[in-house]
Amino acid sequence: MTLGIVSLNVGKPVTVDYEGKALTTGIHKQPVQGPVFLSNVNFEGDGQADLVNHGGPDKAVCAYAYEHYPYWQRSLGKDMPYASFGENLTLQGLLEDQVCIGDVFRIGGAVLQVSQPRYPCFKLSHKHGVKDMPARVLNTGYSGFYFRVLEEGEVSADSPVIPLDRRSSGVTVREVLRVMKEGRKDEEALSRMLELEELAASLKGQFAKWLEKMN
Repeated sequence: MTLGIVSLNVGKPVTVDYEGKALTTGIHKQPVQGPVFLSNVNFEGDGQADLVNHGGPDKAVCAYAYEHYPYWQRSLGKDMPYASFGENLTLQGLLEDQVCIGDVFRIGGAVLQVSQPRYPCFKLSHKHGVKDMPARVLNTGYSGFYFRVLEEGEVSADSPVIPLDRRSSGVTVREVLRVMKEGRKDEEALSRMLELEELAASLKGQFAKWLEKMN
């Protein structure tokens, strides 16, 4: 399968109206050509509003699969430009049921490692005007995922995506998303998640709390 960047997207947080209240969000990103410098926390010119649930070293880059866009255009009945899910990288050839936690890629001058799924929140409902948008994303498994940055560098829209380490026998993004969604009482699955050295620290902490409550 061909791997590559379809769109490189950045944007600073903006404040918008959502159901009569002010909402500050970084979901409104725009395509750029680059080159854009990628540090260990984000792309230059990019930002997150909710630093508890987004951003930081384990969630420096949000990625979403180009292959999911036709489904959403049909399902929602509207045009879906790239960055519709607030992703920094719209990527071809990297799907949630194939990409594993810990997979490493060189993208342009940077080296990135898959750290966890992107868990959908209500800001997707705001962006698309669909109240159950987070549930729809969870039900499809079309979540996207996060990278941490192992080596900083410049990335352009035409930068190649080169696999450096594929954990073909590892745990996929889709598997971790399932545990995030319905694994509070799944002791075996939670224990397996905690064995993943490359899984984002905050998510491992959440899983550890769930496991502790069971014992």
